Amino acid sequence: MANITAGMVKELREKTGAGMMDCKNALNEVEGDIEAAIDWLRKKGLAKAAKKAGRVAAEGLIGLAVSGTSGVVVEVNSETDFVARNDQFQALVRDIAKVALGAADDVEAVKAASYPAGGTVAEAVNNAVATIGEHMNLRRSKRLEVSAGVIGTYVHGSVGEGLGKIGVLVALESTGKTDELAALGRQIAMHVAAASPQALDAAGIDADVIARERAVLADKAKASGKPDNVVEKIVESGLKTYFKEVTLLEQPFVHDASKTVAQAVKESEGKVGAPIKLVAFARFALGEGVEKAESDFAAEVAAAAGV
Repeated sequence: MANITAGMVKELREKTGAGMMDCKNALNEVEGDIEAAIDWLRKKGLAKAAKKAGRVAAEGLIGLAVSGTSGVVVEVNSETDFVARNDQFQALVRDIAKVALGAADDVEAVKAASYPAGGTVAEAVNNAVATIGEHMNLRRSKRLEVSAGVIGTYVHGSVGEGLGKIGVLVALESTGKTDELAALGRQIAMHVAAASPQALDAAGIDADVIARERAVLADKAKASGKPDNVVEKIVESGLKTYFKEVTLLEQPFVHDASKTVAQAVKESEGKVGAPIKLVAFARFALGEGVEKAESDFAAEVAAAAGV
C-alpha cells in the first residue's frame, strides 16, 4: 500500500474541494496517484473537474509587446515579488518581449536572440542575476500574428505599460475597421483573462483529455444504474457542457452572458464592416503550474534573529 501523506491529502483537497476523509480514501484506493484520485472522487460525485492551473507560486512579470499585426507574450520569473518592482527588471522584461517579436515562436530561440544592449537574451538575464542578486529565468514565450486584422491585448495586475501578473493576446483576422477590431480584441482578451479557456474550440482540446472526461461521465452514469443507451446520451450531453465551459468560442461572454464569445464576434461584424475570425489566443498567468515550497515566515524571522 502506498504511503499517503498529509501533504498529498491537502493537495487533493485543494484541487477538488472534497472532504479530507474522502481525499484520503481516494488516495488509498489508487495507490497515491493524485490524478487518478481526482477521477475516483469525480466518479463518486465528490469533486468537480480538476483545476488545470497549478497554484501561482513563482514571482516575476508577464510582458506583452505588439507591432503591427504581430504580438508576443513572455514570462520572466524571479525569486521574490520585490524584483517585479525593480526598474531594471521591468526594463529587462520589456526588452525581452520586444526581441521576441522578431524571433521564432520558441523560447529557446528567444534566449539565443540578440539583446539590444549586446550579447544574447540569455546573457542579459544572467547579467541581471549578477546585478540584482536573484535567480531569474525566461520561462516561456508565445507569438501570435495575423495577415490582416489586429492582436488584441490585456494585462491584469499591471505594474507598467505591457507588464503585469496576467497577459493575454487575441488574434482577430479581418479587413474591417482597425479601431473597432482593437476594441473587440481588448474585450475578448479581458474575457480570456477572467475565464481562462483551455482551447479555442473543441478541436483544440487534447484527445486524451476528452477521453478522460468521457470515462468519468460514463462511470458516473453507470453507477446510477442507467442503461447503456442512456449512458451514451448522458456522456454526449456532458461533453457538450464541458466544451461550453472550457473552449473560448463556446463560453458565455463575460461582458454579456446572454451570448457566447462566438456570437459576440459575429455580431461585431456590422460595426467592423467585414467578416471577423477569432483565430487564436494566448494567456500567461504568472507562475502558472509552478510550485514552490511553502515556508513559515514567522519561523524564518525568528531563526534569523537567533530566537
